[in-house]
Parts: sequence; structure tokens; C-alpha cells
Amino acid sequence: MSDEAGVDEGYRLSSPWPLFVAVGLAASEVGVVIGIIPLAVGGLLVFAWSVAGIVQEAGYVERPWGVLGALGLVLAVLGAVVVVGQAGTLTLDGLVTLLTGALGEEPNGIVVRGLSVFAAGAIAFAASRAAAFAEPTDPTAA
Repeated sequence: MSDEAGVDEGYRLSSPWPLFVAVGLAASEVGVVIGIIPLAVGGLLVFAWSVAGIVQEAGYVERPWGVLGALGLVLAVLGAVVVVGQAGTLTLDGLVTLLTGALGEEPNGIVVRGLSVFAAGAIAFAASRAAAFAEPTDPTAA
């Protein structure tokens, strides 16, 4: 009989993922609200990766790449909706004008924020596809 009831040697008591979810979500909120593109993109990537890690750790999926790809697609679509909602018709010249400002005007901050969300989604989706492709399918290969 053990002195510590219910605690097994091989059982991990806590998971690191909730900390990364909180940090990623907070960083992305600050980056999107203030308009700091690297902070917004990085925070959204940490958030999406952490959610995929939690889902895998909970045993709902075997590998996190599908969840990461789905979250990336959701972010990319949301970012594109924001950009198209502000830009109206989306042409390259119109987008450059919105991002850089026209004739001394300030750039459109909402478009910049939408593009940062789109970029994070595109990076997350591309990373999930690359990881799924690079990962060996034979579990004995590793």
C-alpha cells in the first residue's frame, strides 16, 4: 500500500499547454489591438499551436497537424473577410494604397490588422501541411 493515494509514478500532474494558450491569446490581442504585426502573428501562432497540442494531449486526435491546419484556415478566412470588408474590391493597387496610405494619409489600420490575422492563419496552415508531409507515417521509423 502506498502513502500517496491516487498518484502514480508515470502520471503527469499538469500540462504546459494552458500557459501557452493564455500567453498566445494575450500577445495576439495586444498585437492586433495596437497594430504590432509581429506580436499579433506570433501570438496567434502560439495560440493555434497550443490548442492543437491540447487536443492531441487529451487524446482526441493522434497527431496535431489537422487541428493546426483547421485553425489556420479559420484565421486566414477571418483575416480575409476583414480585409475585403474594408477594401471593397480587392486589387493589388488598392491593397497597397490601404497598407501604405495614399498621398500623405495614414494607412488603414483595420486592413493591417486583418492582414496580420490572415498571415498567421496562412503560416499555421502551411506549417501543418509541411509537418504532416515530413512526418513519417510508419511509427517504427522513428
